[in-house]
Amino acid sequence: MSEREAFHDTIFALSSGRLPSGVAVVRISGPQVRFVLETIIGSSIHARFAAYKTFRCRNGDPIDRGLALYFPGPHSFTGEDCAEFHLHGGVAVVEKLLEELHGFPYCRIAEAGEFTRRAFTNGKMDLTIAEGLADLIAAETEGQRRLALQVASGSQRQLYTQWRQRLVRARALIEAELDFSDESDVPGSVSGQVWDELKLLKAEISRHIESGKRAAMLRDGLHVVIAGAPNAGKSSLLNFLAGREVAIISEEAGTTRDLLEVKLNLGGIPVYVTDTAGLREASSTVEKIGIERALERAAEADLVLLLEDMQLPITVSLDEEIRAEIWTIGTKRDLDNKRAGEWQYRISTKTGESLDEFLEALQVFAENRIGQINDAVPTRQRHINLLQSTISEIEIAAERDDMPLELRAENMRRASQYLGRITGDVDVEEILDVIFSQYCIGK
Repeated sequence: MSEREAFHDTIFALSSGRLPSGVAVVRISGPQVRFVLETIIGSSIHARFAAYKTFRCRNGDPIDRGLALYFPGPHSFTGEDCAEFHLHGGVAVVEKLLEELHGFPYCRIAEAGEFTRRAFTNGKMDLTIAEGLADLIAAETEGQRRLALQVASGSQRQLYTQWRQRLVRARALIEAELDFSDESDVPGSVSGQVWDELKLLKAEISRHIESGKRAAMLRDGLHVVIAGAPNAGKSSLLNFLAGREVAIISEEAGTTRDLLEVKLNLGGIPVYVTDTAGLREASSTVEKIGIERALERAAEADLVLLLEDMQLPITVSLDEEIRAEIWTIGTKRDLDNKRAGEWQYRISTKTGESLDEFLEALQVFAENRIGQINDAVPTRQRHINLLQSTISEIEIAAERDDMPLELRAENMRRASQYLGRITGDVDVEEILDVIFSQYCIGK
């Protein structure tokens, strides 16, 4: 079956949460929607009005009673005729309805993201809005929700469309100078103002990319690594932060061999904290591997918490390649330690002493690193890569005075194409499957 044939099928899926549940929502979209809907409810229905109906099999047996809604295209989520069945969320009830839907000609279960993909294909949204919806579904913190909602509202699309229009206008002026330079109604040498405009646009996009790095941190989370010598209290701190026994605590050195990670929600910002193997000269092969992984993770972190037992401090030297900010943490404060030391924080996971202060500082660090994101920002590496390619083309067009105008106009055309690929207006077939496969079934 070709993609074109599949697109003309009527698709359906459970669009609500895991069963059993109080209410289940089954969504259906495609050319057979009205026929299927009226067959199951046994009557016609007014568009966009909820009707309480009995849902029946084609042989007349009742399935359940619930609400039915009809959304005729093109004014629907997918741009096609759509309908929803709201029924009780029992496993057997929903399975019976899905079984009945599957029995209609040219009706099949939807693939992951197929409803949203049809909305994109029918011009109801662009790729940035589709990606924003995927992030909104996956959002686990308040910060992620706000960022995803901003993208899903179309703010990115408006900005990139505006930039494309500026590029198209600039290119038109250059081509007008090339083609009609001998005409009286074309101003002589407009190229100077065009290059100035392109340099301004390049600066705007560069600032936009910088803001995207902070957005990526909010979307993907900040990464904090707990490091230190064996028995420095690393696993105890991880357990405290997690609020449960994640790591095994033992007086035996080298207990932690692999990476253990927990996710925190600090003021709406996702923070991943990783416990690592104790850093020392190891003799066993397994422990050496654990230490190598610890150093590798620290090199990728945004913050490293370097713990030392204040009773028996053991100095640990981290790899010079680590560029993350490093906090020194003195542990086991409950043992009444009077020993001097240059620790930024002195904590006790046993009594909780100074841990509130430490957590507050950690949240401030996360907020300062990400900052306030109020404008449209690139939220995915795909966006940033295409924006960087756009900048490269603009830079060549604006600054290569030794190149003919025809070639510089071509660079401007390529720059506008890169912007168009972000929103899906230009040449994006190869990435559609990747983007929409991230959705759950029924969206």
